[in-house]
Amino acid sequence: MANQVDDYRDSKALIFGKTAEAAPKARRAGGAEPRCDQVLTTKVGLHIPVGLAFEDWERAGRQLSGLLNSSSWWLGDWLIYGKDQYADRYERGIRAAGLQYQTLRNYAWVSRRFELHRRRPALSFQHHAELASLPVEEQEAWLDRAERMKWNTKQLRNAIRAERAGTSQQSSAVAATRRLAVPDNRLQWWHKAAAHAGTELGEWVTATLDAAASQLLNEADRHLPLE
Repeated sequence: MANQVDDYRDSKALIFGKTAEAAPKARRAGGAEPRCDQVLTTKVGLHIPVGLAFEDWERAGRQLSGLLNSSSWWLGDWLIYGKDQYADRYERGIRAAGLQYQTLRNYAWVSRRFELHRRRPALSFQHHAELASLPVEEQEAWLDRAERMKWNTKQLRNAIRAERAGTSQQSSAVAATRRLAVPDNRLQWWHKAAAHAGTELGEWVTATLDAAASQLLNEADRHLPLE
């Protein structure tokens, strides 16, 4: 119990839950414990109250996730500012903060590639990182698609990979399905469906046909006359 009290005293706790907006300080006057319906962050972990409502637990998760995503942008912008303003001293600031320079460089590179007004709050830092090496026009197009389709990072990566394969992938798919006489517009439609499912076209076609064949054959078996 003493260690828990020390955690409260020594940590600048962030408070999550339904009372976060008007939450009292983590340690009240007179040494009172924090409210029992709040999730508190400390330097070494979370203090989660017993009996926390699911809605509050879920809300805390969303807030923590948002902080994690935002912190990548924050650190990237922080390093950019330091390099621009304190060229001869910023590395000392990094060491003093106990941060990994290579990680910060990655954050800063993505942050430089996306000015503040171009960053999409609905998408994660990793969504932007997947697109950082592309020209601005392509970045915008992919960000629009990722927002519209509600892609996770893996789905976005697979969609980019599929498009990069481009003509060669389409040509091989056409050759493989030549006997089916698949129209180009249908093939493009399948590419879109595969990208939305987060998989390659060949895997998606195989899985879809297998599922359809299995369903059809199972139905046929159920209707066979008993001997």
